[in-house]
Amino acid sequence: MLTNNKNVLAWVDEMVALCKPAKVVWIDGSEEQLQALRDEAVSTGEMMWLNQEKLPGCMYHRTAVNDVARVEDRTFICSTKKEDAGPTNNWRSPQEMHGMLTPMYYGVMEGKTMYVIPYSMGPIGSKMSKVGVEVTDSIYVVLNMDIMTRVGKRAFEQLGDESNDFVRGLHAKADLDDQKRYIVHFPEENSICSINSGYGGNVLLGKKCFALRIASYQGKNEGWMAEHMLILGIENPQGETKYICAAFPSACGKTNLAMLIPPEIYAKQGYKVWTVGDDIAWLRQGDDGRLWAINPENGFFGVAPGTNLKSNPNALHTTEKGTIFTNVALNNETNTVWWEGLDKNPPVDATEWKGAKVNGPEYVAAGNKLAHPNSRFTAPAKNCPCVSPEFDNPQGVPVSAIVFGGRRAKTAPLVYQSFDWKHGTFVGSIMASETTAAAAGAVGVVRRDPMAMLPFCGYNMGDYWQHWLDMGEKLGDKAPKIFHVNWFRTDSEGHFIWPGFGDNMRVLMWILARCEGTADAVETPIGYEPKPEDINIEGLDISLETIKDLLSVDKESWMEDITREGTGIEAFYAKFGSKLPAEMRKQLEALKARLA
Repeated sequence: MLTNNKNVLAWVDEMVALCKPAKVVWIDGSEEQLQALRDEAVSTGEMMWLNQEKLPGCMYHRTAVNDVARVEDRTFICSTKKEDAGPTNNWRSPQEMHGMLTPMYYGVMEGKTMYVIPYSMGPIGSKMSKVGVEVTDSIYVVLNMDIMTRVGKRAFEQLGDESNDFVRGLHAKADLDDQKRYIVHFPEENSICSINSGYGGNVLLGKKCFALRIASYQGKNEGWMAEHMLILGIENPQGETKYICAAFPSACGKTNLAMLIPPEIYAKQGYKVWTVGDDIAWLRQGDDGRLWAINPENGFFGVAPGTNLKSNPNALHTTEKGTIFTNVALNNETNTVWWEGLDKNPPVDATEWKGAKVNGPEYVAAGNKLAHPNSRFTAPAKNCPCVSPEFDNPQGVPVSAIVFGGRRAKTAPLVYQSFDWKHGTFVGSIMASETTAAAAGAVGVVRRDPMAMLPFCGYNMGDYWQHWLDMGEKLGDKAPKIFHVNWFRTDSEGHFIWPGFGDNMRVLMWILARCEGTADAVETPIGYEPKPEDINIEGLDISLETIKDLLSVDKESWMEDITREGTGIEAFYAKFGSKLPAEMRKQLEALKARLA
């Protein structure tokens, strides 16, 4: 036993009685124990070692073909009242869901080992951290959780012997039956159940399940925020670092921004960019009244396809040791990994992600994918060349700016600042992206994704916006300033106008100058915008006229965005009925008046 905490021991006993494993192993976090588990996973064929000279400590895993992504339609929030889950979550009553799940777990681990994983979300010793305990029958889950969180005995030290404030997570692979796959959250019970999946996003219960869905509910009740945000620091030549949190829906370059490499013009002056987190931020008011952030995670669970030396060299270098690759392709000649977008040379002697040996170039030329489009790497954050020196700081980092972003071809300008926190909350609530070819269905359809939290908010989104407004009241004049960016404006031929990638730092520099009160702005109906000459374009093949165009506000397309049937702001707000905060309605009416 690793703990004397009676609450933990009683719950684990209950899970053992339910699942009936042949044996129980408590994960202490020691390298000896983890190495033995790696060797065991290799001996059973669950995982394999990659080339240990080229990729030391790296392993490979393949999930079932029917089990390759998060399953939003089988993800539930089970609160006592349906209205507490809200219109954007799938809901069932806790009673009904327990009634269905309990028999599915009964004896599900017979003949197998149950692993008990204590883990801390956030640095050990931080007041901002929280503890979870996940029981699972998968070594793959243990090894991934060891990368993604702070696992083992130290997590129980963080919890203490008396506390009952830990998130209970029950995972069983069962038969991997996609018709009986459920990812279920009981926010009022502080618990998560996952069954019939082996894919990371559904089974690493510290990730979206705890760190966002459960934590967002905890944050509402305890007066803090759990957000789907990266955290990055920009250090100036004088050695001062300012921190930005930013929220983007998928396919908007979030990880690339988190690990941004400064363009030459800034690098030469001595600017540096530091990654505190690439996906999730927990935010609390500090003793000084400001908002402080920690990254509750300890690793990166990144999408492999498209990651390369040009798009994100820091992410690629992060994967070069101690990383688990899932559903990528294998280069059999070198026993290394490959995926679409890594380079232009698919391996001739390849194994594609489902396990078939193929001729890579021929296979790709025939229109097939060697790696699954959602194939992943789980890499330790400490490997990242630009990981922040503050990464493990129990205090977290102070936040100067919050940035929202989406993928809009015409509507949103390159950057604008909200008038104040209330308006900033409104800006976050109307966030949207237009679907790309990557998403299923038609291209160019507007999908609302407030604060990039739509699939991850553990309670009613109307109450979530109210919580944002309440946090603003609490922070007062110490609140971070709120901005919106759009790297994805296109010209008449559909080409992106802004260069993106590292050059996005040019926009962040204006944002930080606004936070410090050293940059001017122009008032528009949607918010404050930079003067075109205040965006540094030195060294870019872009004219001032182009910047003016990127900052233009087309009132008609904004009005259409408000009133459009089905996907407009008004239609989206209507879903929330009486739960929509009056302030949001007021902000919308004020925007309409300014546009008119």
